[in-house]
Amino acid sequence: MNILSKPGFQLMERSLDAATLRQKVIADNIANVDTPYFKRSEVKFEELLQQEMNGKSLVGYRTDPRHFYIGKPAQPGPQIVQDNQSMVNNNLNNVDMDYEMSLMAKNQLRYNVLIQEVSNQIKQARTAIGGRT
Repeated sequence: MNILSKPGFQLMERSLDAATLRQKVIADNIANVDTPYFKRSEVKFEELLQQEMNGKSLVGYRTDPRHFYIGKPAQPGPQIVQDNQSMVNNNLNNVDMDYEMSLMAKNQLRYNVLIQEVSNQIKQARTAIGGRT
């Protein structure tokens, strides 16, 4: 059995990908804080994942690649959305440095928690396979 193919592990992998993309988007927003007419962007992932999980669709677990799919597997990915509505500066730029820095700190904490959880999952698998700590 491959631990990396488990649904929970794949969800953590997609969450890490979203956190990495979010870091890049926030860095781009901060880099363009003084650029006239620049509109900030943000990454939507958790909201899309929550919508997919609230769908209440039955999905079967496949133990063999030859098995049929039951239901639609939830595979939402991160999406970059541009904020065209708000305006912060006189030059029609809507990047607020304090807000972006707080988003960056929040994203860093989220990323660190995900990395710790992935590490714990791998450690538990090693312990189960090896039979010792």
